[in-house]
Amino acid sequence: MAYNMKKIVAETPSRFTEGHRMCAGCGAPVVARMIMRAVKPEDHVVVAGATGCMEVSTFIYPYTAWTDSFIHTAFECAGATLSGVEAAYKSLKKQGKLPEDEHTKFIAFGGDGGTYDIGLQSLSGAMERRHDMVYVCYDNGAYMNTGIQRSSATPRFADTTTSPAGKVIPGKMQSRKDLTEIMVSHHLPYVAQTIAVDNFKDLYEKAEKAIYTEGPCFLNVMSPCPRGWGYPTEKLMELNKLAVETCYWPLYEVVDGIYKITYKPRNKRPIEDFLKPQKRFKHMFKPGNEWMIEEFQKEVDARWQQLLDLEAMTNKAE
Repeated sequence: MAYNMKKIVAETPSRFTEGHRMCAGCGAPVVARMIMRAVKPEDHVVVAGATGCMEVSTFIYPYTAWTDSFIHTAFECAGATLSGVEAAYKSLKKQGKLPEDEHTKFIAFGGDGGTYDIGLQSLSGAMERRHDMVYVCYDNGAYMNTGIQRSSATPRFADTTTSPAGKVIPGKMQSRKDLTEIMVSHHLPYVAQTIAVDNFKDLYEKAEKAIYTEGPCFLNVMSPCPRGWGYPTEKLMELNKLAVETCYWPLYEVVDGIYKITYKPRNKRPIEDFLKPQKRFKHMFKPGNEWMIEEFQKEVDARWQQLLDLEAMTNKAE
């Protein structure tokens, strides 16, 4: 399907409105706005927001940036809360209390802290129970809302308040968890990794697929954070693009177990192009720390090759 993104952005009413309190240069509101635009105008949405930057900045009672129904749920239970709402709507339809032609979509938003870590159990349960819902992780790579503490989504060597780079440790010592692959292991009908970059086509297209695929679906969307990453606010889209061009954040989807990489850089850029603009990695560029960049590059290359192999293997099997 051909998408005219300029027309979509210009003519589709925003279900995520202006007036929220998210930081300038934050990737999360860009992600939320485009995903909500992928919902058909005639459909209603119930949004569940896990505690985090998105929730505290977009729904400050009695004000809200959401035009659809919104539930603030605790850090750990966005998956459980929304799956309960989805089950309740099904029950109301069976009881005849809602018309059969009433179409409601169920979308949860959670940061990496509330998704990779605290909310992983409830997310896994909702996906395993096969609820007809979409879970969106806006991944900014740390617990940004509570003071930039490391999460399991934080990349190796990143400087955070709980993994400070200094003489004792060179930032976070552990590799980043691959939550997208964990969700693939739940055998979901649709899983995708995407980002808000260039003309938004990849993000919009994958959001539309997830929302209108029956059953549990998962979207992992990288959402840079100017405070936690340390970049000028106007560099948001540049960092997004560098993440993709270096293959730090590959764009791909998995449909019923079949992998498809939706963008392959013609000339894969070195990882330092992505690392250097960010203050959280500045210690890696000090003399004597070249080994950190080399280790980071090896990990990115290995994960990229693994993804290429999975695409080749699953499409061959098909």
